[in-house]
Order: sequence, then structure tokens, then C-alpha cells
Amino acid sequence: MTSPQVTEAPEEGYERGLGARQVQMIAIGGAIGVGLFLGAGANIAKAGPSLIVMYALAGVIIFFIMRALGELLLYRPVSGSFAEYSREFLGPFFGYFTAWTYWLMWVVIAMAELTAAAIYINYWFPAIPQWITALTFLILLFGANLISVKLFGEIEFWFSMVKVTAIIGMIVIGLGVLTFGFSAAGDTAGVANLWQFDGFFPKGIGSSLMTLQGVMFAYLAVELVGVTAGESKNPEKTLPKAINTLPWRIALFYVGALTVILCVVKWTEFGPDVSPFVKAFAVIGIPAGAGIVNFVVLTAALSSCNSGMYSTGRMLRTLADNGEAPQVFRRLSASRTPALGIAVSVAFMGIGVVLNYIVPEKAFGYVTSVATGAGIWTWSMILISHIRYRRAVEAGRLPASSFPAPGGSVCSWIALAFLLLVTGMIAVDAEARVCLYVMAVWSVALCIGWAVLKNRNPQVTERREPQLEKTG
Repeated sequence: MTSPQVTEAPEEGYERGLGARQVQMIAIGGAIGVGLFLGAGANIAKAGPSLIVMYALAGVIIFFIMRALGELLLYRPVSGSFAEYSREFLGPFFGYFTAWTYWLMWVVIAMAELTAAAIYINYWFPAIPQWITALTFLILLFGANLISVKLFGEIEFWFSMVKVTAIIGMIVIGLGVLTFGFSAAGDTAGVANLWQFDGFFPKGIGSSLMTLQGVMFAYLAVELVGVTAGESKNPEKTLPKAINTLPWRIALFYVGALTVILCVVKWTEFGPDVSPFVKAFAVIGIPAGAGIVNFVVLTAALSSCNSGMYSTGRMLRTLADNGEAPQVFRRLSASRTPALGIAVSVAFMGIGVVLNYIVPEKAFGYVTSVATGAGIWTWSMILISHIRYRRAVEAGRLPASSFPAPGGSVCSWIALAFLLLVTGMIAVDAEARVCLYVMAVWSVALCIGWAVLKNRNPQVTERREPQLEKTG
């Protein structure tokens, strides 16, 4: 066995402008999104208090996935991350498929989030047309991503601070209500609310399991830490720290917040169209509660869109470097950002603003299910790449990582089985099933694209180390 070491990251031309503070908050922000602030309401209505267990269970699986990714990142920290590992351990086709699918995931998420952000602004300024607000946010975030990675990191830092502060505030206020009985909710709040109304699993275990697809959507973007590897100042220190803090983030922000909310407000009062946080603030009797939460959800949407612009540009550059996208996407701007890749991605996001303005409300649900399908593929590729990597290390073909995943590949197999279960849940759900149809069409399109690439440039089928251009 080779001694643990970190393979030196290739110079990719990016500015290593993300410090420990920003990487930490990007990791935290990735674990808190609109899926928690809005999506949890519909899931509470379906599963009752047992949703807490679903979030905890999914959180354990997400930690397995992130530790698998962490081991790979410290073996070879590159921007493009899991797409590069898929290419190295599974072959060029899987790297190509994963990078394009991850690009699709973020473009689709950004389409939904921009529209959501415009709706949130309408809460305060109903006279402003929705499309103007969405377009304004699109242009502002686009400009920020073009200026520098430092500005992206700083914006994401403050977006995450708002979300974290809101959730901690909710937990502290909720605990105060439970402990001291103040506020309008004091008489009805209590831990017994978790089981008093038809039990902890009021609609059965099967109904609780059906919420896993929505729960997994809430965790989309935790893997964004992997995309930052090529631009982190000190990846061998900042990345393990960001990943190792994931369990307490999940325990506090998801399990902790939902537990407090469901103790303060009985689960039967929640519905699909109401944020659990808005409802809890309303029941407690905080006058500005709805406005506060609306602002927090707005930052969550903008944070997600900001991250989408960041990651899609990097994925297009990775694809171009491997001959799987037009070579023009390899170029970096003077500020060392993949400006053209970001611009093209933003153009597609802009189409989404128009589409979401025209199509019915169900389109938002369809878009999020497509994003979940793409996310499940990405996570699966991380796990399979990790299993292959561990085999290579055990055989002495590759150096061991300085950040090995606990349990080795066993935990990766468990996580893969869980993702298969979630896919089965999606197939059973008539509304969510649309994502499987979309992913099937997407797969056919990518296979056709791969056949064209092989015909034009047979070298794309060969395994090779990335040779990214250097600047400056």
C-alpha cells in the first residue's frame, strides 16, 4: 500500500480566490435551499412528524456521498470534480454524460429559482412585472460571476449568512416558546405535538418514504464544494473541514429546525402552499415574520441561481477541454473566469424565465423533479467513481488519499442502494415521474451527441489526463 498523499492539483488557469471562510459558507449554503424553506410544507402534509426521520436518513446518505467525494478531491483536487472522476474511473463517455447532466441540473434549477425570486419580490412590490424582476436578477448575478471568483464567493458568503441566521433565529425563538410558554403559541406548543395527532407516522411508513424525492431535492447543491476545488486557496485543508461539518449542519438546519417547528405548530396545520417557517412565525405571533421569511427565501433563490452560474461555466470548460463541447469554452477572461461558458448558460436560464412566465404553476414542480433526477445521476457517479478508486488503491495502482472515507466503499454501496430506492419512489409518483421521461430523452440526445463526437474526433473516446490551458 502506498502512503497517503495528496496528488498535486493541475494548474487550470483559474484564480484560487476562494478562502476558507467562503468555502465553508458555500458548503453551508449548499445545504440550505428553497427545498427546506418552501418544499418542507408539502412534505409535512404528506408525512407528518416522520418527515424529521426522512431528513435525518437522507442526511446520513448525503454525508456518505460527500465523504466519498472528499476522498477523491484530496486524491486529485480539480475543478470539474466528479465529471473528471467519472472520466478517469468509468471512461470518457461517463465523464461527458455527467458533466452535461450536471450542467442541465443547474440550468434547470436556475430557471425555477429566478422565477421564484421574482414572485418573492412581488410580495413587496406587486406593481413590478415579474419578468422585469427576474431579468434584473439574472443580469446582476451574471455580472458578479464575470468580475471574479472572489466576488462570487463573497456574495455566496452573505447569502448563506442570511439563511443561517434565519434558521438559528427560528430555532432559538421556538425553543423559547417551548421552554417559557410565551407568545400566542405558548398554550398549544409542546413536544407531544410530535405524536399526539395520529402518531409519529400519521399516514403510514409508505407515505413517509414517498417524501424522499422531495427531501433529496432539498439537499441538491451540497456537492458544489467539489466544483470549488480548483479555485480553493488551500484545498487540502478547507475541503475536509467543509465536508466534516456537514453532519452538524444537517442536524441543526434540517432536523433541528423541523423538530422545533413541529413542536411549536401541530403538523396538521401545514399545507403545500405555505412555508413552514412563515406558518411558525405567524402562529407565534411575530408581525413581521412573513416579511422576514420572504426575504430569507429570496436570498435562498438568488443563492441557488448564483451557484448555478458559477458551476455551469466551469462544467462547460471541462467539457471543452476534453473535446466534448466547442473549444471556445476553454477560454478564460482577463479576470480568469470562464466568461463565455457562463454567458451561454445564462442565455438558457433566460429562456427559462420566459417559459416559467407562460406555463402553469405545475411547471415549477416538474422543473424541480428534473433537477432531482439529474442530481441522483451525479451522486451515483461520485459513488461509483469512489468504489473504483478504492479498488485501484487496494491494488496499489494509485496513491491513497489523505482524507479516506470512513467504512471505505461499503458506505458508497449503501448510498447507491438508497438512491435506487429514491428512483423507485419517483417512478411510483405520477407527478414526479415526468423527470424519468425527461432524463430518458436527455440520455438519447447525449448518446447521439457522443456518436457524432466519435465520428468527428475519435480521440474523445481515449482515457487521458486533463490538459487545461494556463493563463498568466
